[in-house]
Amino acid sequence: MNKNKGLQVGAIICFVVSILMISCQKEQRGILENDQAPTPLLLKIPPHFPRPIEMPDNPLTVEGVHLGRQLFYDPLLSANMQVSCASCHHQERAFTDGVALTAAGVSGKKLERHSPTLINLAWTDQGFFWDGGAKNLESQAFGPLTHADEMGMSLVTLANRLMASELYVNLFQQAFNEKPSAQGAAKALAQFQRTLISASSRYDSYRSGQDMQALTAGEQRGMHLVIQKCGGCHRGELFTDNAFHNNGIDDDFTDDSNEWIHRGRYRISLNPVDLGAFKTPTLRNVTRSAPYMHDGRFTSLDQVLQHYRSGIKHRPVTDRLLYDQNENPGIAMSDGEMNDIKSFLEALTDEIFLNETNFSNPHKNENRKK
Repeated sequence: MNKNKGLQVGAIICFVVSILMISCQKEQRGILENDQAPTPLLLKIPPHFPRPIEMPDNPLTVEGVHLGRQLFYDPLLSANMQVSCASCHHQERAFTDGVALTAAGVSGKKLERHSPTLINLAWTDQGFFWDGGAKNLESQAFGPLTHADEMGMSLVTLANRLMASELYVNLFQQAFNEKPSAQGAAKALAQFQRTLISASSRYDSYRSGQDMQALTAGEQRGMHLVIQKCGGCHRGELFTDNAFHNNGIDDDFTDDSNEWIHRGRYRISLNPVDLGAFKTPTLRNVTRSAPYMHDGRFTSLDQVLQHYRSGIKHRPVTDRLLYDQNENPGIAMSDGEMNDIKSFLEALTDEIFLNETNFSNPHKNENRKK
């Protein structure tokens, strides 16, 4: 072999070795080759809505949202492979489940709080769960995933299951250019849930000026009454302040459980003023999300309105928004006003959201590779 050929062969060998070393390094870091970057996804923000919360550490992508939707409906994420996120969050019920305290989890035991709606979460900025115990949707996901009475899942087992699925290996590569992991699953679930935007009700048609006849006279009266009497907490186009209030449904906050589940926001803040305070739910699609309150104790909107009219319990921690100018608890409402309010709440029902195929179960009638 002459000197020039020897140099050429040596250069080729060095190049091949370098490529192999880089490939090994990428494999050790858990990075899979993917020449195509995920496609950025911009939320369609209704013009009358505020700007959503920016999440630079987990930007929305088409592939990430697609993966999150797959995971949301997949019982593979539970210990017994029978429970998915959708087991407690049904689209047609505004992503709640229609029962006060569900027993749909892996243990079969009733949970101690009502399954909340999943609506317009891209605007939530003060924490998730009824007490705000999770800072963001990414961290929130680990609660139901690992809770013994919900999905009861080991995060190590979750990662192993996802790694064993050809489908998920491919989807994680497309979404994050990495191997499946519990952390990646949480990010994908968060991305999907941030797309669950409800802004196509008859109220929205009226509010945006598209159809000024969309609301009846009674519904318009109800709209003004909600702003006047309920707007302290159910404010703005989101119909929630995303904050925490003691709304006077209890006057005894003793809690023998280790988790202080019934003490509300106090469980997180340890601030006495937060005792019995729970997160304000949105009023959007409220006629489809019964029962109501953090424990689902009220089965109808009539019961809810009656509570605010005459059932508020007076305690030092009861929110002052629920008192009149003479410091008497209760929000004054006539029977007629209550009927107008209920009429308007029906106008907040978003049939497009409740039937949007991009939010529905992608596994139906699907032959998947496992």
